[in-house]
Amino acid sequence: MGRCLPFLGLASVLALSACAGGGASGPAPMPLGPRAALECAPFARALTGVDLRGDAADWWREAAGRYRRSDTPREGALLVFRRSSRLPHGHVGVVSRVISDRKVLLTQANWVHHRISEDLPAIDVSPDNDWSRVRVFWPPVGAMGTHAYPAYGFILPADPADHDALIAATPAAIRLAEREE
Repeated sequence: MGRCLPFLGLASVLALSACAGGGASGPAPMPLGPRAALECAPFARALTGVDLRGDAADWWREAAGRYRRSDTPREGALLVFRRSSRLPHGHVGVVSRVISDRKVLLTQANWVHHRISEDLPAIDVSPDNDWSRVRVFWPPVGAMGTHAYPAYGFILPADPADHDALIAATPAAIRLAEREE
């Protein structure tokens, strides 16, 4: 339940790594966050207190009538990705900072396999500025991912945390989510 690994074949990862290799003209890869063998949904639940279960993609439907949903990003909100060929169970990340109406930073588990990513850039690439298509930074190559993922929008916790509180709570959320897995 709640699997959230963006499915890229080994060949794709190697090809991307070669394209973004370390020369002076290319960006350096972003350091990977702490290792944690857990899925995105339990981590997001532990970090935000949002009491939703099941696959990440199902959270949008499950939130109806329980939590406010929006197409506008806010700190502490959960960005819910739809199912797709790359995300068969969807994905959920926590908005740790809003940079603009079309750019946020996400704190999430398992975007990079078995890693926690803090403050990872994500941009809205939807034509209607409604966060229905999202590109996310890919740390192994140090660049924005080229794939646009379908998304539902944002689920707002009853008492969303600000950036500093989210980052401070991340280690405890990892431990809590690991116990749940």
